[in-house]
Amino acid sequence: MTLQLSDRDQALAAGERGPAVAMAMRIITRLAEANRARRLIDVTSAHIDSCLYHGDAGLDFAERLVDDGGRFVIPTSLNVATLDLLHPELFRGDAELAERGKRLMAAYVAMGGTPTWTCAPYQLDVRPGLGEHVAWAESNAIVFANSVLGARTERYGDFIDACAALTGRVPDAGLHRDEHRRAWSVFRLEGISDQLLRSEAIYPVLGHLIGRATGIFIPAITGLTPDASEDDLKALGAAAASSGGVAMFHAIGITPEAATLSEATAGARLRLDITIGPEDLRRARDELTTGAQGSLGAISIGTPHFSRAEFKRLAALVSGVTVHPDVEFYVNTGRGELAAAAAAGYLDPIRRAGIEIVTDTCAYVTPIMRQTEGTVMTNSGKVAYYAPGNLGVDVAFGSLADCVVSAQAGQIIRDESLWS
Repeated sequence: MTLQLSDRDQALAAGERGPAVAMAMRIITRLAEANRARRLIDVTSAHIDSCLYHGDAGLDFAERLVDDGGRFVIPTSLNVATLDLLHPELFRGDAELAERGKRLMAAYVAMGGTPTWTCAPYQLDVRPGLGEHVAWAESNAIVFANSVLGARTERYGDFIDACAALTGRVPDAGLHRDEHRRAWSVFRLEGISDQLLRSEAIYPVLGHLIGRATGIFIPAITGLTPDASEDDLKALGAAAASSGGVAMFHAIGITPEAATLSEATAGARLRLDITIGPEDLRRARDELTTGAQGSLGAISIGTPHFSRAEFKRLAALVSGVTVHPDVEFYVNTGRGELAAAAAAGYLDPIRRAGIEIVTDTCAYVTPIMRQTEGTVMTNSGKVAYYAPGNLGVDVAFGSLADCVVSAQAGQIIRDESLWS
């Protein structure tokens, strides 16, 4: 296939809007050629993952774009970064990491990024609609946009996300196209108790199981309750994008492109057709736990970022509760959801309980936890998957209620009846 560039695309690549945009357009063009796209298409917004500092290459790239006059041409939100600017006292890294992390954040704001500093841009007031083309990075944001909102984005990673924001253009390829949004695997929930089906704990566990089994192939899921919340689907997608390469899923009767299984598969020949029972879920839960015994050092929830609905539920759970003095308890969230939770009065009981709130970043990607001895407990499939490698800690997966009970007791307590 031959890529056909519009006159406008060619002018941008030739430097009509300066060297930063020219470089960005050349990168987008090479990506299109690699994906055998015939054309580029417009996107209405971008979400930048590149603002989390991983090394000098990312900082050099961003500051070169700024020096070359780069400015974003579409609304652009910014992902979690290295520092919590609202609570700088939480940062436990060295001065060099803080300085470079702050420079990287400043570079993306200088190009016109909105300092949202959240991994959950779908929680913002303005979000894309069904069929709308966007350029989102951050794995959980990608899978949520495609699956729950029905918007269209490929898996845009670091640097490509910024190039899309500078040009407003991406290849007409991958999940932007109908034929690549079909389900190629089916997972059928059977014999699951109503108690577990209605628990939020099933969603990250199911996502972990599905991601590990399906890899990059889009899955369809049958048997979930039709009233699954956005937070439930958020947790499912984040876990599936961690254990696998899932960028989209279809929950039959729930997500907008999956009224029926036949609509979700659109005639595709299935590569997998798997029935999931209670024992499968229990095994998947146990895979997310490396330290069910021993001391409890910390609890980290809100990955992806906590929503105002989750704050409401946590506030009710911690009423009259005090976190054990040997346990640190962190809630990670975005600035917008924090403000909404504060306005609703949810933060007072949470803070009285001894829980610390983290914004702008996440406790599993930046040095925040003071207590590195003992197991870290979480209700997040993503934290459970990544924290052992990122932080060098053991993890225990449990429900939100399990986390609260354990925080008060100072030891890991889980409701095993939920999984029986």
